[in-house]
Amino acid sequence: MGARYFDYMATNPLRPEVLEAMMPFFKERYGNPLSLYELGQSAKAALEEARSKVAQFVGAKPQEIIFTASGAEANNFAIKGLAGAHTKKGRHIIVSKMEHHSILNPARALEKEGFAVTYLPVDKHGLVDPASLEKAVTKETTLVSVILASPEVGTVEPIKELAAIARKNGALFHTDAVAGAGYLPIDVEALGVDAMSISAHEFYGPKGAGALYLKGGTRILPLIYGGIQENGRRAGTENIPAIVGMGKAAELTKAELPERVRKLAQMRDRLINGVLGKIENVYLTGPSAEQGELRLPGLASFCVEFIEGEAMLLMLAAKGIYAASGSACSSKALKASPVLLSMGVSSQLAQGSIVFSLGMENTMEDVEYALGEFPAAVRRLREISPYAGGWGKAKETDQCIPKN
Repeated sequence: MGARYFDYMATNPLRPEVLEAMMPFFKERYGNPLSLYELGQSAKAALEEARSKVAQFVGAKPQEIIFTASGAEANNFAIKGLAGAHTKKGRHIIVSKMEHHSILNPARALEKEGFAVTYLPVDKHGLVDPASLEKAVTKETTLVSVILASPEVGTVEPIKELAAIARKNGALFHTDAVAGAGYLPIDVEALGVDAMSISAHEFYGPKGAGALYLKGGTRILPLIYGGIQENGRRAGTENIPAIVGMGKAAELTKAELPERVRKLAQMRDRLINGVLGKIENVYLTGPSAEQGELRLPGLASFCVEFIEGEAMLLMLAAKGIYAASGSACSSKALKASPVLLSMGVSSQLAQGSIVFSLGMENTMEDVEYALGEFPAAVRRLREISPYAGGWGKAKETDQCIPKN
């Protein structure tokens, strides 16, 4: 029996149609888009066609799309570039505690350069309260960044409302949409954002291609200096094969998104209800089962008491089930997920995090297989756990869904 892949938040497989679109640019159409002769202009035309497709994917204008090498680069570009370009107004930025490290680490780097950074709290479901942003914004605030959707617990944030608050107070608003693009309908105009990051490999495109949407007329400092590529905002010869692939993936995703959402949400709900019904002392993280509209359609995340996420992953992998854990485990250290901790989950229980993220290749048969093997794996691990007899049982206040 082949492997059952439940880790689409880590990466997606490359669509055959995307690979086919990319192939000519590795050999026959290998020109540099800055070259004036036909070979170069052929690459230039492909670059701009891909830019138009990505722009249509997110409801932007082609000139508002800046290609990068990844979502992480786009996030760094947004935080450092926007904050650095608007220091005359102020040196205060705001990010949420739910952010990816490619947002949090640039923010911390800016703190060392003298910027003030406010980290917005979240509730037990991982949601940012717009009232907390209202309180945090000052006349010195130049930039607010809140993730569109969490790749760890699936929470979809109220971006439109948050962006309106930032705009009312004269601050720019950026959202990291890497986990949301491909799973949620996205329109930058409707959201009201000034900048947004996406990554191709999260919607069946190639690794090595990302993009930053930057609203027309918005000033930004380059993250990479050198040539005049990307209208002087991002130097370096463009990765034409990957960018072409990103454009094709964006085109396919936009056309297929309603059906993707419907199928993924059905499998997600079956998985959530099955796990909660079959396993004792397990807690759904992120929005509740009844709040499906606040959760990514293909993501189910849990904390399991008395065992560690890494042990569950290894046990499931032995059965051909590939999932992820919110705990960053290594041979040298065990660190609880900052996202779960920000939601009020205890460090002990956060170590028992497991995340199932679904994709279009998954079937309901895969879900039923996981629902057969996952409870059995938990039982076996609890039998050898030092907590098996109840010693060290978590207090009510330690549960993954805090009682506040």
